[in-house]
Amino acid sequence: MENSTLVKKTCYRTIMTELEHRRLTRWRVSTFWVMLIGYIGYYLCRANMSAAFPLLSQTFGFTNSELGLIALYSEFAYAVGKFINGPWADHLGGKKTFLLGMAGGIVFNLVFSQMHSLFGFILIWCFCRFFLSMGWGGIVKTIGSWYPPEKNGTIMGFISINFQFGGVVATLFAGALIAHGVGWQGVFIAPAAVTLLIWIWSYFAAKEKPQDVIASVPPFESRSHLKFSEAGQPTSVRKIILGLFQYSPFRQILLFSFLTTLLRSIFFFWTPKLLVDIGMQTSTAVFGSAIFPFLGCLGTVLLGWFTDRYAKNGDRAQMMWILLIGLVASLLGISYFMGDPAIHQQGIILLLGLAGFFLLGPYSMSAGCLTLDIAGAEGAGSAAGFIDGVGYIGGALATWLTGLLSDQVGWRQVFLILSGCAVAATISAFALSRSLRHAQRTRKPVSI
Repeated sequence: MENSTLVKKTCYRTIMTELEHRRLTRWRVSTFWVMLIGYIGYYLCRANMSAAFPLLSQTFGFTNSELGLIALYSEFAYAVGKFINGPWADHLGGKKTFLLGMAGGIVFNLVFSQMHSLFGFILIWCFCRFFLSMGWGGIVKTIGSWYPPEKNGTIMGFISINFQFGGVVATLFAGALIAHGVGWQGVFIAPAAVTLLIWIWSYFAAKEKPQDVIASVPPFESRSHLKFSEAGQPTSVRKIILGLFQYSPFRQILLFSFLTTLLRSIFFFWTPKLLVDIGMQTSTAVFGSAIFPFLGCLGTVLLGWFTDRYAKNGDRAQMMWILLIGLVASLLGISYFMGDPAIHQQGIILLLGLAGFFLLGPYSMSAGCLTLDIAGAEGAGSAAGFIDGVGYIGGALATWLTGLLSDQVGWRQVFLILSGCAVAATISAFALSRSLRHAQRTRKPVSI
């Protein structure tokens, strides 16, 4: 009788363990999809601006320089938001921050559609971008809590599809709206409506961390480069930030983020307008611009998977600088074709796609899996916030200057300058690679 009872108790514990495992797996997968698809909603409320640039120019007579002011100030607002909302995600929690930012993007897209002056467009889009800056820090914080460190590259590679593929979906969606005769206001109202549905689903389909499902589940053992506190002890955001800035590779990632975000922001805002300027119809130009984020998806996933398997001494940056050499060649090719763009339209589009492949993987790595490698789930929000914040300061300046330069010297010279920036990014990634290898050989916990 006693043996029978013992067997029953053992089976019961085994069954409960299996049930708990299934429950955790279900919520982990569900949360992953929320972070993936939810951020596509972010991009529906963000990437529509680049598609709207030609329409705003046609409707209100704005020049590229004036449109560049919307990009300039909103990128600054996005950068400020990153500095504030990244650490805020470490304090408030990833899921809550993620949902709050999406809600703000929905509201301010609707408000933007009712504006009719350049000042109004700039002001409201700054508010919109501030709220949208909450998304990535919330994602990195949440994913870092749900997945073990040895999967950082692969998981963050797939997660990073959300802003590459989000850019594709948002661009194609806006292009379809324009092709069906929807005016500039509809380009902001329709994405807000779709994103509202995504927000409702995201609220119910995600959990902050595994412990919200089963309280007794231990957190993953951190393999981050930095140690902010003793195991089980709470860590303040101040300690996290001080620890990050003591670490040399983190400071180098800030420079790398500045250079690569500068380049990405230019493509993000200006590709549809560039293609219109070289003779394409607006809807065709918007559809054509989707090749940049589309091929960027492929580069991002391949780079994350490859570095999980083959990166030596934790050095993911080695493959980053190799890819960036391809970016330099692509930008020089675009500059050459801009000498006679009318007969090289297809070649320009192809090279734009290759630029996305070579750029977006390394760009995603800096605020994605490298963030988790360095800071772990504990400091992911703060690390991602500062990396992206510094990056978008560069993006703000670059998007405005691009509009100004395209009016004054033309797109051919613009891409020649961008190729120089790509060379600087390649050198920065090479230096980061050496720094990561050195840091791994002399790895020590950070003490505050």
